[in-house]
Amino acid sequence: MTRHDDQPPPMRARIPADVDRADVIAFGLTGRQLLIFAIVGLLLYSLWQALLPWVEPLILLVVTIPIVAATFAIAVGRRDGITFDRWLLAAVRHRRSPRRLVPATAEQITPAPAWVATTTGPGHRLPLPAPLRLPAKGITGEGTIDLGPDGHVALLDATTVNFALRSPAEQNALAAGFGRLLNSLDGPAQIVVRAQRVDLAGYATRILDRAPSLPDPALEDAATAHAEFLTELAAERELLHRQVTVAVRDRRGAMRAVHRAAEAARALSACEVTAQVLDGAGAAARLSASFDPTGIHRLGGELR
Repeated sequence: MTRHDDQPPPMRARIPADVDRADVIAFGLTGRQLLIFAIVGLLLYSLWQALLPWVEPLILLVVTIPIVAATFAIAVGRRDGITFDRWLLAAVRHRRSPRRLVPATAEQITPAPAWVATTTGPGHRLPLPAPLRLPAKGITGEGTIDLGPDGHVALLDATTVNFALRSPAEQNALAAGFGRLLNSLDGPAQIVVRAQRVDLAGYATRILDRAPSLPDPALEDAATAHAEFLTELAAERELLHRQVTVAVRDRRGAMRAVHRAAEAARALSACEVTAQVLDGAGAAARLSASFDPTGIHRLGGELR
């Protein structure tokens, strides 16, 4: 009999908090930060060389200090998890991008009639809505999402594993299996975990409909009580269903993406995770649910 003290310790590994952090090249700075400092430094040097014969050095120094401080803040600072220079560029793009997007082509968007009044003042017209251009071009017959030049994406529906209740040896085995999955990846992959509200009304209704057909009155009473419990539970609490989606992308075609997804499903089975490649209807339903994060998932499948 194996003693508890003989259990191997759980595997531990130091992982950086920001795995996407760029490599440091020199002086504790990344290549992007060094490039920003180099460009600003060359501009300031050219400015000094051009204005020094006519402007006092003290005045140039007073003008240079705020520029250097702003450059340092932009190059080194971070906001919302990204560097400040990228944040500023994203803010500029957002400011210049259309505010109203519609799922239509540019030819389908017609301007408003001249007699339509606007709220921006006399002589001004509200901007027309712009086409909503999503990266997905469509869903193929194999169930993959066509991304155009970026390839195809196959989606897998995966279950979860209770890791905390496992013994150290079982935790090590699960971690090793997941590590083998990561090492086998030869292309981009993404794991998305989202919580979705669940409505048990349809499930409880199916139980009530089938309860009279049960062979024993005691089973009918138990089924009715269970349906009442589900109805009461749904009325008193907000039930959530955890949904795990694994996305595998490949540039070499739809069938290659499906093949990679099937390989990922087999690798996940070693971690006691049941994964199934979604077909066209399943992929469309999963995308629709992602566009409506506050929607309600209604359970009403076949009873067993």
